[in-house]
Amino acid sequence: MTYRHIYTAGAAIAGALIALAGCATVQTTEAGAVGIERKQTMLVSSEEINAAAKQSYQKILQDARSKGTLNRDPVAVRRVRAVADRLIPVTSAFRPDAPGWKWEVNVITTNELNAWCMPGGKIAVYTGLLDTLKLTDDELAAVMGHEIAHALREHGRERASQAMATSMAVGVIGAVAGLGQSGTDLVQMVADLTFTLPNSRLHETEADRIGIELAARAGYDPRAAIGLWQKMLRAAGGDQPPAWLSTHPSHENRIRDIEVYSQRVMPLYEQSRKRGDSGTILRAHAHSSVQSSPQPSLAPGG
Repeated sequence: MTYRHIYTAGAAIAGALIALAGCATVQTTEAGAVGIERKQTMLVSSEEINAAAKQSYQKILQDARSKGTLNRDPVAVRRVRAVADRLIPVTSAFRPDAPGWKWEVNVITTNELNAWCMPGGKIAVYTGLLDTLKLTDDELAAVMGHEIAHALREHGRERASQAMATSMAVGVIGAVAGLGQSGTDLVQMVADLTFTLPNSRLHETEADRIGIELAARAGYDPRAAIGLWQKMLRAAGGDQPPAWLSTHPSHENRIRDIEVYSQRVMPLYEQSRKRGDSGTILRAHAHSSVQSSPQPSLAPGG
């Protein structure tokens, strides 16, 4: 590549960076006791992301309903929604608006070890997670708190914004430098390894820490998250890529971090326990805005 091409590419990239710098930098959540204070750059609006999440969620529920796997186990559904009813009110510690979101909590029967919370509070828990790992309620709260934390921090919106920014940068570099498709793909790969993967690990760590605090505030033992990830480690059978080339922290690193932050939020857990679990549950039911997917065999919110 000639000097003129290098200069032109540099100028184009600088222009793109200036344009990106003008995007909204936001503080999605309060710091909480765990001290999450990182600001985020967003290129996509919350409204766009939430609308897309709602559509995606409904498609997933429709598919599960057609297969007869949506909320098939009433006991599991009541259990998962009971935990959600205690976690959702305490999201106000991080976002005052969050308890008023249009939350939905559903259970899908599958052997997968998974749970997730889409933007705007659309939750799904898979029965494989409950049955295979034999989760206690404290451990279930750790899982759900972690997934809810992703929604509170708007990690989905942030990752969509990162993807847009990467696409813009790759397009500029490819066009100005005269790279072919293979060259552009290489730039994309480097961008992924340099930016996307580390940010994803950061998201996981933030969600772990916020999730632990949510559980503690809701009266669930935050130390249960340690046992949860130890179970996950055993379930993984040690077959895991190294932390530096993974979208998630290594199990060992994760457990060490959870041990530290579990102790940090223990006073919140003890305060919640002193107030009494029954009072916490009653307040949660009084303020919960969980919506259920209509099912003939279940009462709304059951």
